Amino acid sequence: MKYGFWAPVFGGWLRNVKDEQMPATFDYVKKVAQTAEQNGFSTTLIPELNLNDIKGIASPSLEAWSTAAALAAVTSKLEIMVAVRPVFHNPALTAKTAATIDRLSHGRFLLNVVSAWWKEEARQYGAEFTAHDERYDRTKEFVTIIKGLWRDTPFSFSGKYYHLKDTYLSPKPVQQPGIPLYAGGESEKGRQTIAESCDAYVMHGGSVDEIAGKISEMKERRRKLNQKPFSSFGMAAFVICRDTEAEAEAELARITDVREAAGYAGFKDFVTESQLERKIQLQDYSVSNRGLRPNFIGTAEQIADRILAYERIGIELLLLQFSPQLEEMQRFSEQVIPLVEKKRAENRVSPQA
Repeated sequence: MKYGFWAPVFGGWLRNVKDEQMPATFDYVKKVAQTAEQNGFSTTLIPELNLNDIKGIASPSLEAWSTAAALAAVTSKLEIMVAVRPVFHNPALTAKTAATIDRLSHGRFLLNVVSAWWKEEARQYGAEFTAHDERYDRTKEFVTIIKGLWRDTPFSFSGKYYHLKDTYLSPKPVQQPGIPLYAGGESEKGRQTIAESCDAYVMHGGSVDEIAGKISEMKERRRKLNQKPFSSFGMAAFVICRDTEAEAEAELARITDVREAAGYAGFKDFVTESQLERKIQLQDYSVSNRGLRPNFIGTAEQIADRILAYERIGIELLLLQFSPQLEEMQRFSEQVIPLVEKKRAENRVSPQA
C-alpha cells in the first residue's frame, strides 16, 4: 500500500470548522510535504479549484500548478500529482508545463484528470461550462493531445474542440511514454472515458464491497477495450485516529455538525453536475470529497484492519485527508503505518502446528 495525502491548499477539509490551524499558505504546504516524505508518505495530490470550495469562495486558496512546481523544487522523493481540468487549460501548453515539471522533479510528476463540475466557478473565471457528457468528450481530445505531444515530434490533431498542426514539444517528460494519468468518475460516460484514455483509476471512497465492485467493473472495461490493465487503483479517505473508539466518534460528531456555512456554496453544482452513482447527503459533504465513507475512524488498530481490507481487494494507493493536517499525519505515520506492516507480515506467516 502507498500512502498519499491531499495538499492543504484550501486551509482545511472541514466545511463546519472555521479554523483548522492549517493556513492556505505555501509555507504550510511545504512543511507538510517535507515532513510527509520523511514519514512514509509517497504521493501528494494537489486539487485544482480557482475558488475555495471548502471555506467559501471569498477565502484564500493556492493555485495548483505553481504550487506543484514549487513543491518539486523543495522535495526529493515525493510524487507530485496535480489535478488538471481541461475546460480551464490549453492542452498543448498543459503538455509543455507538465513535461517541464516532470523534468524539475526528476520524474516524480503525475496528473489527475478532472472533467469539472462547478458551474459558478467556470462563470467567474471565464471558462465554457458545457453539459456533463460533452465535458468528457473534451477531456478525451485533451488527453489524446497531451499524450501525443509527449510521444511524437511533430504532432498534429484535428477534433471538435482542439486543432494542432506540426507542433513540437521539447524536452519530453522524463517518464516515457508519458506522465501517468489518474482519473476518477462515477457516471457511465466518465468510467468509459477513463477506461479508454487514462492509466489509473481513483475513487472517492465507499464500503469494501462497493469499491471491490468498481475495481472489477473497471478491469472488465479495460479487457473489453483490449487495453493493458490499469497501473493502479486508488481511493480517497478522511482519517480520524484516536486512542479510543469513543474519542474518534466524538470527533466525527464535532466535524459533521451540519449548519449553514460558506463552504456549502458549491453543494448544488456538485450534486447536479456530477452524475454521482449514490445520492450524497450534507453530512457526507461536510468533509471534502466524501472522505468518511471508507470509515477510517477509530483506533490505530481498527484503521489498520480496514486499510488491509481495502488492500486485499486491490487498492494500492490511499489519498488521505487529515485535520489538522500536520499533526494528524504524524500520528498516522507513527501509529497506523507500522501496524499495517506488522499485521500484513503476521498474516503471511502460517501458524505453528
